[in-house]
Amino acid sequence: MAKITAAEVNKLRKATGAGMMDCKKALVEADGNFDTAIEVLRKKGQKVAANRADRESSEGAVIAKVNGDNTKGVIVSLNCETDFVGKNDTFVALANELADLALTASSKEDLLAKDFNGMSVQDKLTEQTGVIGEKIEIGDFRSLEAPFVGSYIHAGNKIAVLTGLSQSADGAETVAKDVSMQAAAMNPVALNEDGVDQSVVDKEIEIAKDQLRQEGKPEAMLDNIAKGKIQRFFKDNTLVNQAFIKDNKQSVADYVKTLGNDVTVVAFERVALG
Repeated sequence: MAKITAAEVNKLRKATGAGMMDCKKALVEADGNFDTAIEVLRKKGQKVAANRADRESSEGAVIAKVNGDNTKGVIVSLNCETDFVGKNDTFVALANELADLALTASSKEDLLAKDFNGMSVQDKLTEQTGVIGEKIEIGDFRSLEAPFVGSYIHAGNKIAVLTGLSQSADGAETVAKDVSMQAAAMNPVALNEDGVDQSVVDKEIEIAKDQLRQEGKPEAMLDNIAKGKIQRFFKDNTLVNQAFIKDNKQSVADYVKTLGNDVTVVAFERVALG
């Protein structure tokens, strides 16, 4: 049996993130072979992952990243089972590394296949499932490209938002962050009226009509009054029409125009845990 040194255990720990005792056991099982020990730890992760496949992973960390010229942003949700793990510094650091890598990915599947220090991202997640003892997975992947992209991560990494503006301008970073904070806080259903699914509109109109009937309004008046109520729905629930939370005397669209009358919000992405 090969003699396992503390230096070898520490090297394996740094390479995999596994605990010291797990690393020592893996090296003993591998008779001191470093690469074989990594495989031992991966197989342990696969076994744990299989046993926890049906577990709910609704906790974790949601990270938004934007590239150097602010033309592309991504949001990656790294999910786990408990809030305790989701707040762990090492877990959050891994989520940040994966989000950096995601800037070069075209999809969630592409991200999972990418190389992460000599193994695929999927293999890394399987390995970490074994290390941590909880189901670890990419819960969500979003990307957004625009002439200017800004981001915001809510405290505790529970919500992340990307906002795309129609052009870059002095102050665009602040404005895009403010609009992202708005989306995080107010959770709009769409960017504007055109983005609201017709089924949602139809449902809101029917609800409004039912309320009006209960109030005793004449049937002939219902359509016109309901149209007014749906406009109120758009104002409350679409991002650019919402009252700006930092100054409710103006809409989000009006606030964005402080960068220039032709500057608009072209898209946003919001990801929240749970």
